[in-house]
Parts: sequence; C-alpha cells; structure tokens
Amino acid sequence: MLTKSEQTTEFIIQTVAPIFNKNGYAATSLSDITKATGLTKGAIYGNFKNKEGLAIAAFDTTVKNMLRRIRDHQAKSSSPIEKLFLITDFYRNYYDYSQELGGCPVLNMGVDAKHQNPLLFDRVKYTITKIKSNLAKIIEAGQEYKEINPHIDSMLYSKRLYTMIIGAIFMTHTMEDRSYLLETMDQIDSIIDKELKQ
Repeated sequence: MLTKSEQTTEFIIQTVAPIFNKNGYAATSLSDITKATGLTKGAIYGNFKNKEGLAIAAFDTTVKNMLRRIRDHQAKSSSPIEKLFLITDFYRNYYDYSQELGGCPVLNMGVDAKHQNPLLFDRVKYTITKIKSNLAKIIEAGQEYKEINPHIDSMLYSKRLYTMIIGAIFMTHTMEDRSYLLETMDQIDSIIDKELKQ
C-alpha cells in the first residue's frame, strides 16, 4: 500500500509524463505542471527536487511502461526467433500506442534533451543501450537454441535493427503515415528470415 506522499508522487508523474513527452523539457513550464495536476508549486517541489528531477522520473516511467508492453508481447512465445518477429509485430501498431503518449519517448526526449538537459539525455542513451542489449540477448539465445546463425554478430544486428525501427518511427510521426513503420517491419522480418534464421 502506497503512502499518501507516494500516491501524490505517482499521480504527478503519471499526469505530467505525456506533457513532457509531447512538449519537451524546455517547453514544459511549471504552470503547465500545476495546471495539469491541480497542485501548487509547493506541492510539486515537495515531491521533486526540481523540474529536471520530475522530467527524468516522467521519462523513466513512460519508458518502463513501453518496455513492459514489449516484454508482454514477446511473452507470447518462448522461441527467440519468434520473439524477434513479435517485436516487429509490436511496432506495427506502435504509431497508435505512441500517439497516446504524445509521441515516441525515446525519440522525443533524445532530440529535445541533447542540448537542453544532459542528465535527461543520459537517461535516453541508457535506455537505447538497454534496448539494444535486450535485442542482442534474444539473438544470442537464438544462437544457443540453434534457431539463429551462430556466426551472426548479435550486437551489430541489434544496433542495425533498432536503428531501422527508430528511423521508421521518426518518419511515421513526421509524415503522419504508418506505412513507414509497416514497410520497415516487413523489411526487418525479411532480415530475420534470410540473415538471422538458422
């Protein structure tokens, strides 16, 4: 059971996370935060040291929820090769999901925080590294179970695949056209089938 203070902290994070994600760190003012939460400036800073701390907590929560959704989707199969196909399956519907968040948090904050907020930018880089590492682990598990070519460089392919995914997300959101994601996921499926599959 959460304490009242913990409940307030959670409420603030959940309320402002989409605002930070959509508007960016610099463009999100304290008045935006107080208006959305209905809380005073004192109540906000009673739970967070500063706006930067709140932005990082909001980003971490948004990303944690996103990664949980991907993990849950992957859990539909125990086969590493099928998990890779389930990742592309997840991203085929990512445009609608990320619209609810105000856009892709990794992409939005990566661009926004680079010159504005070094600590938040470091969180984005950490998240990207974690995602690439998770992809590499799936590939390595596939090699262990003899589903994936043992000569494949897992980190090289995880980097390549995630770069394609992020590029497709950027184009889909910028052009407001989900075909970029759909066609790129088809291309990744082809790479999995023709280059990775044992």
